Amino acid sequence: MAFWLFKSEPSVWSWDDQVAKGDAGEEWDGVRNYQARNFMRSMAIGDRGFFYHSQKDKEIVGIVEVCAEAHPDSTTDNDRWECVDIKAVEPLLQPISLDQIKGDERLAEMVLVKNSRLSVQPVTENEFALICTLGGVSV
Repeated sequence: MAFWLFKSEPSVWSWDDQVAKGDAGEEWDGVRNYQARNFMRSMAIGDRGFFYHSQKDKEIVGIVEVCAEAHPDSTTDNDRWECVDIKAVEPLLQPISLDQIKGDERLAEMVLVKNSRLSVQPVTENEFALICTLGGVSV
């Protein structure tokens, strides 16, 4: 199993929107960055990820799971863009802010710290476990 982080502006697509989709999940569409697209191409069903509210709050608020592997993005006719589907698994009991992550030396190498603009990014198993612990959920 691999681990990921998916960023969304809550005014566009929020954790509550994701939860409302239930087990069917939703396409993680609209990504127009080749590196982020390539990360999605490498994802497998069952991979876990963090749902991150970007822009204002800048915090990890929940855990998601990949429920459909990469397929054409329905928001464009350009076949170079693909996306996965994700579903909500559980909220973090305590959201983890970007400032908390940057302030924790154990997370200093996290992609979110090094390249905070990338909308889909890998997370190591150790980073995933630590953030789950800090957020009050079991891995």
